[in-house]
Amino acid sequence: MSGTLNKVMLIGHLGDEVKMHYFDGGNCVGRFPLATNETYTNKQTNERVTNTEWHNIVVRNKAAEICEKYLTKGDKVYIEGRLKTRKWQDDKGNDRYSTEIQCTDFMFLSNKNEDSGNASSQQPEANQATRETTSQPTAEDNDDLPF
Repeated sequence: MSGTLNKVMLIGHLGDEVKMHYFDGGNCVGRFPLATNETYTNKQTNERVTNTEWHNIVVRNKAAEICEKYLTKGDKVYIEGRLKTRKWQDDKGNDRYSTEIQCTDFMFLSNKNEDSGNASSQQPEANQATRETTSQPTAEDNDDLPF
C-alpha cells in the first residue's frame, strides 16, 4: 500500500442542470455544481447558522449521460470520487486553478414519487435492475446455516 488516499464522499443538492460536453470518438463529460450545508447554533446569539459549500462535480461518458437524463436542479444525490486540481489560464494569461470532484460512483437520493405520479418511468435503468435482482432469501437458502 502506498500510504495515500484521495477519496471524497458527498451528499448534497444540485445547484444547476448537468452541462454536457461531447468529444470526437463518442466520449463525453458532464459537469454540475453540488451544494452541501453545515448547520449549527451560534452559542452567543442562539441563532441557527447555515454555511453552504459548493463543489464542482465531473462525471464521464455513460455516467454523465445518466446524470443528464435523470438529475435536475435541486435533486439530492450521493457522490463518491476523488479530488483533482486543474491548472488553466484566464483571458489575461494568468494561471488559475480549479478543484473538482472526479465522480467514480453516485446514487440518486431524491424521491421522484413526490414530484410526479409517473415515477417508475423516471427511475434509471441501473436502479431498476438493482431492485429486480434483490430478493429475500428463501427457506432453502437458510438450510445450510450452521446455527
